[in-house]
Amino acid sequence: MGDIIQTCSDLIKNSKNIIVLTGAGISTESGIKDFRSRTGIYQMAPEYILSLEYFLNHPKEFYQFAVENLYHPNANPNKGHEILAKWEQAGKVSHIITQNIDGLHQKGGSQNVIEFHGTMKTAACMNCGSKYSIEEMVSRMESMENYYVCSQCETKNKRDRFIKPDVVLFGDTGDWFTIDGFNTILQMVHQADCILVLGTSLKVTPFSTFPNYRREDVPLIIINMGDTPYDFEPDTYVLPKSIGTALEEIDMNLKN
Repeated sequence: MGDIIQTCSDLIKNSKNIIVLTGAGISTESGIKDFRSRTGIYQMAPEYILSLEYFLNHPKEFYQFAVENLYHPNANPNKGHEILAKWEQAGKVSHIITQNIDGLHQKGGSQNVIEFHGTMKTAACMNCGSKYSIEEMVSRMESMENYYVCSQCETKNKRDRFIKPDVVLFGDTGDWFTIDGFNTILQMVHQADCILVLGTSLKVTPFSTFPNYRREDVPLIIINMGDTPYDFEPDTYVLPKSIGTALEEIDMNLKN
């Protein structure tokens, strides 16, 4: 393991345009549950509960589940988030593209973050687009009956005025799920001189396809506890260990 840490350290030391792809595994080290593991969210509830259809049919139940399981106001960035922010400031990491909706990368100091699956920090009316903070929605939940219905617009059909959290649900499309959004990301990946994958099994499309767009010979470093479809690809380096520990060890080597 020491040798591969050294190899990854050398690759990162020589890189000036690293694109980082992150998933739930970087947030579990801050005490946030992942989705698909043995102790993940989907062990308690089916995936369907995070679908657009479920939200439209059961907005109250959806919000109760989302606020209990996806809203983490007291979670703090961990060593992994902090090191990525430090590498961004040093001009090594150019962008983080994350599946996470918890905002911990920004809280940890990273500036260039693409939240591919959206964010739990805000919600918007599906009709007029009026924005609400998650704190506002929690407050509405405590004080109003139809808290999920927008107060700003006059559309007759109540369902058209539902306030949906700005997360990408199953059957939903997000801001980056457009041709321009995709092309922007694929161009970033193609221009990168190193791809760093942290805490994602790379099994959820379309996010999972991004490493395919790297140029030939560009190294792919994967730090993840489970396996991924890319583990045996050429120029791929796999570290099945804690992200915080691995990044700390690499960071120490960068100083030498």
